[in-house]
Amino acid sequence: MRFLFLGDMVGRSGRNAVFTALPGLVADYRLDFVVVNGENAAGGFGITEEILNQTLSAGADVMTTGNHVWDQREALEFAPREPRFLRPLNYPKGAPGNGSGLFEAKNGARVLVSNIMGRVFMSPDLDDPFAAADQLVASCPLGEQADAIIIDFHAEATSEKQSMGHFLDGRVSVVVGTHTHVPTADHQILSNGTAYQSDAGMCGDYDSSLGMEKEEPLNRFVTKVPRGRFEAAQGPATIAGLAVEISDRTGLAEKISAVRIGPRLEECRPDFW
Repeated sequence: MRFLFLGDMVGRSGRNAVFTALPGLVADYRLDFVVVNGENAAGGFGITEEILNQTLSAGADVMTTGNHVWDQREALEFAPREPRFLRPLNYPKGAPGNGSGLFEAKNGARVLVSNIMGRVFMSPDLDDPFAAADQLVASCPLGEQADAIIIDFHAEATSEKQSMGHFLDGRVSVVVGTHTHVPTADHQILSNGTAYQSDAGMCGDYDSSLGMEKEEPLNRFVTKVPRGRFEAAQGPATIAGLAVEISDRTGLAEKISAVRIGPRLEECRPDFW
């Protein structure tokens, strides 16, 4: 199974880059399944139903989120009726929407996708992510109820992300980190066959501060006095993510490649297929 994950879409620039590039990537690389993190897609804060539908129409099969999931209040309304929209799994019981779902890939594979949020330096402080992950994979084991399992671990600390990777190694197909908006150079297949990257990076304007116009964040670091709101940067965007070839036999990773396509970062395409 050919799988593509794209990191956090930030603002109009990021989402337009995804909408433009994704249909061609699906066709050129014959992708079976695509997950996009969209929690920053609406002006950098949350997501609207219109943007969700545009992302799905562009070729995404599932959208994951994170700590900004409810920044656009309408998400509270559409989350319960759209199974392809995932909020973090480890929200307390009763939260709207779903933290995981079982989906069918283009090749017929059963793909379990879950969005889990870390606790170190994160707000809100959700339930134990490791317990949530353990319960999830126990309820839908790889090779039994699921042919592939994808985990978007939305977290700040790389130590927590790496620990989650090792915790799930051999039990899931992919653990990919989101939230920090900076692509890490540690994409690898772990010892027991799980594809891992600490952070997929963002789909947005990298001439910025994490996808935001750089002047106001810089001002706050220097003066400690806010002068305005954070605004999503509008320059040309680079899309960043992770491509993984997953074994149809074992559900574990066989090949892995970072993906970076755009004007500012060194380009990296899934060149192993």
